[in-house]
Amino acid sequence: MISPKRVYFFIFFVFFAFSAISQSKVECSLFDETTLLKHVKSLSSDAFEGRRTGTNGAKKARKYIVNQFHTLKVKPLEKSFYQPFSFTNKGEFYEGINVLGQVKGSEFPKKYIIISAHYDHEGVKNDVIYNGADDNASGVSALFAFAEYFRSNPPKHSVILAAFDGEELGLQGSKYYVNNSVVSSAHITVNLNMDMISRSKKKELFVVGTSENKKLKKLITESKHSCKINLVRGHDGYDDLDNWTYSSDHANFHKKGIPFLYFGVEDHKDYHEPTDDFENIHPEFYAEAVKTIISVFEKIDSSLNF
Repeated sequence: MISPKRVYFFIFFVFFAFSAISQSKVECSLFDETTLLKHVKSLSSDAFEGRRTGTNGAKKARKYIVNQFHTLKVKPLEKSFYQPFSFTNKGEFYEGINVLGQVKGSEFPKKYIIISAHYDHEGVKNDVIYNGADDNASGVSALFAFAEYFRSNPPKHSVILAAFDGEELGLQGSKYYVNNSVVSSAHITVNLNMDMISRSKKKELFVVGTSENKKLKKLITESKHSCKINLVRGHDGYDDLDNWTYSSDHANFHKKGIPFLYFGVEDHKDYHEPTDDFENIHPEFYAEAVKTIISVFEKIDSSLNF
């Protein structure tokens, strides 16, 4: 005869085993990791010719982004996904186009969180293609992961998914956006910017911007966002010699007084080199980095303090 204690222990074990499996399934269901990697591989392939602003490769990248937005039920921010702009850099005239989608919030539809990543890169130099897998096919592909996540987990705040152009030429796309946005700065809660998030031998993903905002600092420091990689605060503040506050598109939101968090890894040997290829990213780190950023988003989206 089986003792009552053994029966109780068996039931207890089965319950917690089932709970662990369920939690694992929930974590895996955030987005499809295989698809995430396929997007990075596609956008950083030679077919996109390095995605330099104003080139045919950039045009192909825009179409790719819009096709994914359509597939993932992301709506255009305005009548079109495209926001065209022009600028001059080092005496050369360029025509760029931002790609802007939106997902309406369930509780705060007039308050916006902007999740951004630039899709342009260095293009072709001396007949060599600079594919920019980490910089920044990784960030753009993460936008798709967010869109996939939102299909099963509708955000409370409205979300703008922004793929900016012209970052490599002086943060031009985000500069134009913040000065010509259909959404007032007063209605933008925070900008989460992703630029180079797919590789780190130290398994470190840096988050920049907490020194500028006490609420964001508290949110980052008081929660555990990943057990597999380290989310490290740094590269900001007046005493940091390697300050990234103005290093990517989040800088233009910061200049407008909009809180920001920038997620990125430290420069590596392939930074702005033709060797920044898909084969050199770290897939496991990358997938976990995207999950970590989603975790931060969840806490911001659930907060009533913003």
